[in-house]
Amino acid sequence: MTARLFFLLLILSASACSNQPLKPPAKAPAPPAPAASPAVKPVCNCPPPEAPRELPPIQIPDAQKYAPPAMIKPDEPIKGPDYSLLKPAAWEELEGFEQDDLSAAWPAWLQSCSTLKNKQPWQSVCNAALALNSPSSEAVRAYYKQYFSAYRATNTDGTDTGLITGYYEPLLKGSRVRSERYRYPLYAQPDDLIAVELGSLYPELANKRVRGRLINNKLVPYYSRGEIDLAQSPLQGKELLWIDDIIDLFFLQIQGSGLIQLDNGERLHVGYADQNGQSYQSIGRLLIDRGELSADKASMQGIKDWARGNPDRLRDLLNSNPSYVFFRELPAGLSGPLGALGVPILGERSVAIDPRYIPLGAPVLLSATYPNSSKPLQRLMMAQDTGGAIKGGVRADFFWGAGLEAGRQAGAMKQRGKIWVLLPRNFPLTASN
Repeated sequence: MTARLFFLLLILSASACSNQPLKPPAKAPAPPAPAASPAVKPVCNCPPPEAPRELPPIQIPDAQKYAPPAMIKPDEPIKGPDYSLLKPAAWEELEGFEQDDLSAAWPAWLQSCSTLKNKQPWQSVCNAALALNSPSSEAVRAYYKQYFSAYRATNTDGTDTGLITGYYEPLLKGSRVRSERYRYPLYAQPDDLIAVELGSLYPELANKRVRGRLINNKLVPYYSRGEIDLAQSPLQGKELLWIDDIIDLFFLQIQGSGLIQLDNGERLHVGYADQNGQSYQSIGRLLIDRGELSADKASMQGIKDWARGNPDRLRDLLNSNPSYVFFRELPAGLSGPLGALGVPILGERSVAIDPRYIPLGAPVLLSATYPNSSKPLQRLMMAQDTGGAIKGGVRADFFWGAGLEAGRQAGAMKQRGKIWVLLPRNFPLTASN
């Protein structure tokens, strides 16, 4: 044992005194790499992915009686056009005008001209547009600068930003006959709904209209939503179609137009016919005020989720909006739903505005952001539609088109934005226009 220890110490001492480090043993040559073989995907015995599950339609029992909501906010007074809130602007102020592909908006402008060409002072600008053959973006930009003046939209308090929301053309499931599944009626315009243009009686009340029905030769307010949706509805016999989902039907009235798919695969296009004259109340705002939804959750999908979780309270919520929209079946083959201007509207190039502050049919430049994003959304669009909730000088509803993605974008859009309006150089900004 002592000899082995002495020998080990001698080796360690020699190693410490050496000036050259010990060389590591030579490595054996690496074996040649095996020839590459074709990649083989790992075999997975996983179950196939499940198809997206379609949720059942939202259905609630028929209402047997109606109790008016405890409080309904009065609608703001009807007033005629007032374009004095449009302020002259330099072309350089229009955000995104130089960068946008204006040729993509040209078909929508030609649709506007199909109606505006018969009205002063749009005739000359529309005739000039019809003379252009598939113009480039630069040619369209030069056309607007030659024939139009730019205006900045403002609010009554002088500010120039406002709420920009979105809408789309929904697809609903329906039938021409009532059944246990298809139980919610889509009504045509009732025969007893009377619209009175007050300007025809009193010129000072031009552009003012009231709707109602006659009882003992007196005009009284028309039935509210709660009265119409009774099991024994006063509108029985005016059913245009039957829908399977009550909340989809409610949102169809907000959108104003849509597609109805029948069980045989046929799709029918329905559009706005008239409205009952009652004021529009936002059920999303009501849920926020009650503390049942946060502002960021009060989207179309958020309201649908609330409806699924609260079916016993859904009827009262819907009745809080007394406004009711009636529909008509539109001709087949339209390129899009009909807007208030009476022409088919184009996805992402048509917008709904308040015609009291922006002329219907006019080109408008919208500057906002994409839904739930800071990405700029700056686009030339055509003011071809209106809506019961679209009120104010800087207020717009962006039409996203049809389909699931359009619905997702529309339901999430609640942005702040600015609007510029392009009007013919000789357009009169007077209340009498």
